[in-house]
Amino acid sequence: FAAAVERCEAGCDSLGPGPGPGHERSLFLTSFAEVKCSLCVVGIQALAEMNRWREVLSWVLQYYHVPEHLPPKVLELCILLYSKVREPQVMLEVGSSWLRAHANQSLPEFGSLLELYLAQVLLPLGRFEGAEELVRGCATFDSEQQLEFLGTICESRCRWTQREETCSAAEEQQDPATETVLGVLSQKLLTMLMLLRRALRSMSNHFYLLPYKKMLLATFLLYLVVVRLDPASPTSLPFIYKLVQLFRQAWAAVLSPIHRPPIRD
Repeated sequence: FAAAVERCEAGCDSLGPGPGPGHERSLFLTSFAEVKCSLCVVGIQALAEMNRWREVLSWVLQYYHVPEHLPPKVLELCILLYSKVREPQVMLEVGSSWLRAHANQSLPEFGSLLELYLAQVLLPLGRFEGAEELVRGCATFDSEQQLEFLGTICESRCRWTQREETCSAAEEQQDPATETVLGVLSQKLLTMLMLLRRALRSMSNHFYLLPYKKMLLATFLLYLVVVRLDPASPTSLPFIYKLVQLFRQAWAAVLSPIHRPPIRD
C-alpha cells in the first residue's frame, strides 16, 4: 500500500495541463481530470488500508488545492471514509464549500452527494438548521425535491430530540440511585468507625488492668537480654540497684497513692 501511495503521488505530480487551444485541449483536460481522479481514488484506498485516514483530506487537497475543485468520486470517498471512522466533522466545511459552489450544482452527481452529505455529516452532528438552509438554497432542486429533503431533516430532528429526552430521563433516574448508594456507604463507614472505637476502648481498658509488676519485670529482663548484662556479676550490682530505683521513681511519678493499683505477686 505504501508503494501504491508513492506511485499515485508521482503520477499526480507528473500530470500537467495539456498544451494547445480548442477541442483538442478540452479532450486532453478531460482525460487529465479522469486520470488524476483515478490516482487519487487509489491513493485514498491505500491510505485507509494503512490506517492513515487522518492524512486523506490533506493529501487530496494538495493536488486540488480547494474543496470546490474536488471530483465527485473523491468527495464521496472522503465523506464515506470519515463517516466510517466516526469523524464526520472533518468533512463539514469541505462538503459545504463543494455543495455551495454554483459550478458543482450542475453536475449529475450533485443530488446524490447532497443526500450523502446530509445523511453522513450534517444530520449525525445535529446540524439541522444548516441542513435546511443548504436544501432551500439549492437552485437545482424543484419544490417537490426540497420538500422530500426537508421531511427527512424533520424526521431526523425528531429522533434526535427523543434520544436527548431519553438520555436526560436516564440521568435523572440515576441520580437518586447514586445518592442511595452513597448513603449506604456512609452508613457502613460510620458503623465501622464505631466498632473500631469500641475495640480501641476495650484494648485500653485491658491494658490498664495488666499487672504493672509483671510488666516492669518483663521490661527488665528484655533489657538484660538486649544489653547482655550478667546479674550475677559483682560489677553489675550497682547498675541494677540504680535501675530498680529508677523504676520505683517512675512508678511513684506516674501513679499517685490514691489511684495506684494493687500489686499482686
